[in-house]
Amino acid sequence: MNKLNEIFYQFLPEFKVNKIAKYGSGHINDTYMVTIDDSETTFIMQRVNHQIFPNVPELMNNIFGVTNHLKEKFEEMEGKDPNVNTLTFINTLNGEKYHQDDEGNYWRVMATITPARSYDKVETEQQAFQAGVGIGEFQALLSDFDGSSLYEIIPNFHNMETRLATFRETVKKDVVGRVRLAQEQIQFVENRAEEMQTLVRLGKEGKLPIRVTHNDTKINNVLLDENDEALCVIDLDTVMPGFVHYDFGDAIRTSTNTGDEDDANLDNVEMDIKLFTAYTKGFLSKTASSLTPIEIEYLPLSARIMTFIIGLRFITDYLDGDNYFKTHHEHHNLQRAKAQFKLVSSMERQFEEMQRVVQEEVTVKC
Repeated sequence: MNKLNEIFYQFLPEFKVNKIAKYGSGHINDTYMVTIDDSETTFIMQRVNHQIFPNVPELMNNIFGVTNHLKEKFEEMEGKDPNVNTLTFINTLNGEKYHQDDEGNYWRVMATITPARSYDKVETEQQAFQAGVGIGEFQALLSDFDGSSLYEIIPNFHNMETRLATFRETVKKDVVGRVRLAQEQIQFVENRAEEMQTLVRLGKEGKLPIRVTHNDTKINNVLLDENDEALCVIDLDTVMPGFVHYDFGDAIRTSTNTGDEDDANLDNVEMDIKLFTAYTKGFLSKTASSLTPIEIEYLPLSARIMTFIIGLRFITDYLDGDNYFKTHHEHHNLQRAKAQFKLVSSMERQFEEMQRVVQEEVTVKC
């Protein structure tokens, strides 16, 4: 505890710490709630996992660049508060964006945002709509930020060509003898591989602009206020350059699934078109005027692509012996892949309706 106090005082020595306690349920960084002596003021302190994010200085440069840009925008907007509507990170006494301790660990401190709430699963159309509003506003306000200036925290994170090449090499090697157990999933991948590279091809042709992307747009990364309205987008560690489709597609994957990500009962897994419609309306209410026509055209396909790519990663890890994702049983990654591919199939069945929803909403906004 003394060590944690010392670390906090590298940022805010003028406060007297009352308590530091573990906070949240994150699996990557170590997060603590710091309560100040008056018991009403709190801060979040985190040890950034530099095994997962090896270049913490560049990661923090990305975050400060994006949050400072957002603060400038929110200062100009009526009814917005820069200290509530985006994260506020504290510099160290030396003016650094992080503190590195004697053991080489990286630490950061941010102000808490209260009152605020978050949900781990979308339960209502209103929640889906507000999640779309939150991510949409994040995208819209950063549309004039040069996304290519950001450091690529995880190279080729959503590069379908790279993911497919790794998958095929893994199938070829079959290091743990599981290829025979995953023939249906392997064929599922190959049947769709060409279409799933659409975003990569459009990017190479210069038809998609590079934007700031969040890359982890599940609903619990959008804080809502006491009225369940979008307040602030959090968890910015994976902010980097990319296509807007990464954020929209992954949000649809995580927000509209009627089952669990690793649901063993595939009958539970479907894309709820009502939740898709609600999220899309919220998202386009903020972004319709800042996106290009071709970006809008490929929003529905991006939901299939982003669901496919996580399924591809699950099946690749399964065939490689479960070296990346934590598993709870021998065939957990296979189970995850089956669930994601079932969700892809559900989107395929409803694809024309997804396209209609997007075009109808754009027509209304424009």
